[in-house]
Amino acid sequence: MSTRDIVLIALFAAMMAVLGAFPPLMLPLIAIPITAQSLGPMLMGGILGARRGVLAMLLFLVLVAMGLPLLSGGRGGLAPFVGPWSGFIYGWVAASFVIGWLVERRWDRLGPVSAFAICALGGIGVVYAVGVPWYAMMAKLDLLTAFASSAIVFIPGDLVKAALATAAILIVKRAYPLIQSGSLRAARS
Repeated sequence: MSTRDIVLIALFAAMMAVLGAFPPLMLPLIAIPITAQSLGPMLMGGILGARRGVLAMLLFLVLVAMGLPLLSGGRGGLAPFVGPWSGFIYGWVAASFVIGWLVERRWDRLGPVSAFAICALGGIGVVYAVGVPWYAMMAKLDLLTAFASSAIVFIPGDLVKAALATAAILIVKRAYPLIQSGSLRAARS
């Protein structure tokens, strides 16, 4: 791992902390807050790639576990990792990887439609695939009820975040690409 990789990982972990500075919006009857931080995995995976994106997310979560109040609303410590919405936090790690892996595979052909689809699949689909079952288990609900009460209301905002991430990914790809194209990776191997 190069110094550049370490700096990028730290920079994106810090970006995730900045996204946490936006106060969470709690919806009535739902214990899951709306936060800007769900944009983080899309940006980490889509701009850094799978390996660095996951490492940036893990660094951020280690800092939270150590007690730094970096989650939206100033939360930190171990408690956020065992609540009813904790599965969504775990989903961030998986989403960073999936988004990064898919972006790396499509790098040479990555356009607005494919980038948005990747962000939506990873940043919404993967996060919900981890978070909803966790919420169902913690709230003692069936999966359909858990999905209806923990995910449906968030989908419009998550689609907006996917669009914002798509724009950022494509701008960085054009201006300062941090992911190598498949042909460059093959030539260097």
